[in-house]
Amino acid sequence: MARLLSSITDGRGFDIALVTLPLAFLLFLSGLPLLYNGIMSFQEVDMFSLGTLWRPYVGFANYRDLLAQPETLPILANTAVFVVASIAGQFAIGFGLALFFWKSFPGAAWLRGLFLVSWVMPGLVVGAIWNWILSGDFGVLNFILRESGLISSNIFWRSDPDFSLWAVILANIWLGTSFNMILLSVGLSSIPGDLYEAAELDGANAWQRFWTITLPMMRASIGAIISLGLIFTLQQFDLFAAITSGGPNNASNVAQYWAWDLSFRQYDFAKGATISVIMIVFVMIASVVYVRSTRHEVRG
Repeated sequence: MARLLSSITDGRGFDIALVTLPLAFLLFLSGLPLLYNGIMSFQEVDMFSLGTLWRPYVGFANYRDLLAQPETLPILANTAVFVVASIAGQFAIGFGLALFFWKSFPGAAWLRGLFLVSWVMPGLVVGAIWNWILSGDFGVLNFILRESGLISSNIFWRSDPDFSLWAVILANIWLGTSFNMILLSVGLSSIPGDLYEAAELDGANAWQRFWTITLPMMRASIGAIISLGLIFTLQQFDLFAAITSGGPNNASNVAQYWAWDLSFRQYDFAKGATISVIMIVFVMIASVVYVRSTRHEVRG
């Protein structure tokens, strides 16, 4: 023990201590709950057996029963639409804003700060704001669309099955656009300006410079942003709780909200844990893509 303490105090084992302590912290706060959740997905758990560790083992019965439920496929389809549309919207708008702020102009810093407001706001606050915007009777969005002639009557975004999911997607795009803008701005600033000057001298137009220089040089940043977007979008719960509550009739329900509903409203904790395990698999895949996207940056 004295030798171990001396190795830490003289600096030789200090780097090991720096890694060990955070790793133990993560394993205790994240690893154990994940393991407990995985075990629950193979057990029969209700509100009466939740406080006990040894419960009836049912194998893959929870997974089979979950896939056999009629609402499973529509909810998974909603989740896929929500993830793809949110990531695409956040990335497209964020990339456009990053390109817009790439060139300095008077008031750029102040205007960029306005776009960061959505990033620092809690999800429930964003949901409350978009509840007012999407209101069918007095919402701002309906007013703009009606005055511009795009619609003739109000759209009840939160209660119409055809629009409820897209209402949450709009709010989520607004919430995550600034995060994409920040990371993409960092990627753009790392591209050497000499490349654009040389391409312009060779006669390349703006689109050719974007296609042959900007996109290839930002491949790692784009991969990391899409991976993080997938992780954050699969974790999005607050907007559904604040705007639609998964309704009407599961029209806007997604996997992460369904897991909470099964566990804490229907008290079917095993099914809720099963959905969480399935989502963890997709998050792990996104994490691998993220690590591979940023690996060369760490080495550099």
